[in-house]
Amino acid sequence: MADHWIENHKRDSWRRQAKSSGYRARSAFKLLQIQDKFKLIREGDVVLDVGCHPGGWSQVAVELVGDEGVVIGVDLEPCQPVEGALLLVGDITESSTQERILGELDNRIINTIVSDISPDITGNWDIDQAVAMTLVADVLDFSLDLLCKGGSFTTKIFQGVGIEELIEAVKPYFSEVKRFSPMASRNSSSEVYLVCRNHMPWVKREVSIRETYELLLDKKLNPEEEKEEQKVFTSFRVRKKK
Repeated sequence: MADHWIENHKRDSWRRQAKSSGYRARSAFKLLQIQDKFKLIREGDVVLDVGCHPGGWSQVAVELVGDEGVVIGVDLEPCQPVEGALLLVGDITESSTQERILGELDNRIINTIVSDISPDITGNWDIDQAVAMTLVADVLDFSLDLLCKGGSFTTKIFQGVGIEELIEAVKPYFSEVKRFSPMASRNSSSEVYLVCRNHMPWVKREVSIRETYELLLDKKLNPEEEKEEQKVFTSFRVRKKK
């Protein structure tokens, strides 16, 4: 199985194109294809690249925003510098990393958030899927308040349990939420990209997106039995003495 994967990887046309184009990974073409379809990033934009290692998406983002734009990337794993981008090492769900991002933004609002983030894979599909979904929700809970009016959020998710509930939790904050599968994704992969456009910052959150997602998922997995209201009938009557 491993030899078969390696051979396919070598023959991967997207990988060869990435190498010839100077991109660090085939995933760069995924963002290019998302951009071609949805036009998310414009010149001069401020872009946050979540899960930026090895830097392919940051390379594309730098090209799209131009000299006047700003690209900030963050990942647990350090990667080689990308000219024109600031790449941070840290866990975006931790407050220390979030404070560093806020410091680098220097009160600028974000136009576009792109995320190719993925949790450490355990091999247990149910666990991996649950962690991936909650990770996306956590990223949103931190970054959504930093997103400008009309801004966009794009993230990798995996087809499976919880995807509909995550979409339902995100929908109130964007006018358009769609799933998109770039041609550069492997045919064998269950990945899909959630593309959220036109952020509506006036829609306030009473609870976190993660909490909303978990409540919706719990309702699906543990449906409450409908309890029929039982009416009690009695023939007893109060009679007055004559």
